[in-house]
Amino acid sequence: KGPSAFIPLGEIPQEGVESSLRQQLIDAFVSAGRVDNITMVMGLHPQYLSSFWKTQCLLLRMDGPLPYHKRHYIAIMAAARHQCSYLVGLHMEEFLQVGGNPAWLQGLHCAPKKLRNLNEINKLLAHRPWLITKEHIEALLKPGEDSWSLAELVQALVLLTHYHSLASFVFGCGIHPKKDPGQAGGHSCKAPSPHSDSSPASDDSEGGSGGKDAMREVEVLMEKMKLLQESQLEEEGITQEEMETRFELEKMESLLVTPSGIRDHSLRSNVLCFVEDPEFGYKDFTRRGEQAPPTFRAQ
Repeated sequence: KGPSAFIPLGEIPQEGVESSLRQQLIDAFVSAGRVDNITMVMGLHPQYLSSFWKTQCLLLRMDGPLPYHKRHYIAIMAAARHQCSYLVGLHMEEFLQVGGNPAWLQGLHCAPKKLRNLNEINKLLAHRPWLITKEHIEALLKPGEDSWSLAELVQALVLLTHYHSLASFVFGCGIHPKKDPGQAGGHSCKAPSPHSDSSPASDDSEGGSGGKDAMREVEVLMEKMKLLQESQLEEEGITQEEMETRFELEKMESLLVTPSGIRDHSLRSNVLCFVEDPEFGYKDFTRRGEQAPPTFRAQ
């Protein structure tokens, strides 16, 4: 229960919090019409929350070269790249509230070409930023009907990187899929599977026959692991009690990870529709024995 799957509800700031944090929560509600789960979790660190909200306000609501609805659409593109349905849903709602065209929410293919042109650099920034070259920037600034101004592109790139990072915060803090206070509909978040490149599993993956079958497979695997571990630990002279303690800890950690086999068919279409080339993901920057790839360095 509560805004985080990892943090006990009793540790999340509630009523009666110190005045400075209370004022921040009020400001968040006035500004966005809600106090979402991200804000509640970040309230554990009031000074960080203050800086975060100032940044959010500057990026999304203050003067800038990009109109408000395009800012939220870029946030959707960035969050969808990491398949963070929580943030995608949040900014789809914000997009409509500031007058965005509902047709754009049918998918990236329905957005103007100028926004679609950000797809390549969004993909690289999300997964392999070292592959970005000056040619990627030049292509976006090249004069033409769908070209970006330098000021627009700077704001767009800051939004992309901001929401790539925020998606990691959502996953890392286990921001709860339960709907946020003040929202008409709940927004869900899915934890990334370690078996894929930033490819989260479905929020409802443990429901339905596919999820149950996969969980049974995990349990069978864990039993086999237990037998192997016991024989190994016996050789090392570990006591039975310590073996049980170690195994239970490993079992709990393993069951927190949803098996990847049920991932692909259950990802929400309202996230994947904003993603082109979903198989593109992180790869190691350098591999032993290989020539180092070219790097883009900025001082």
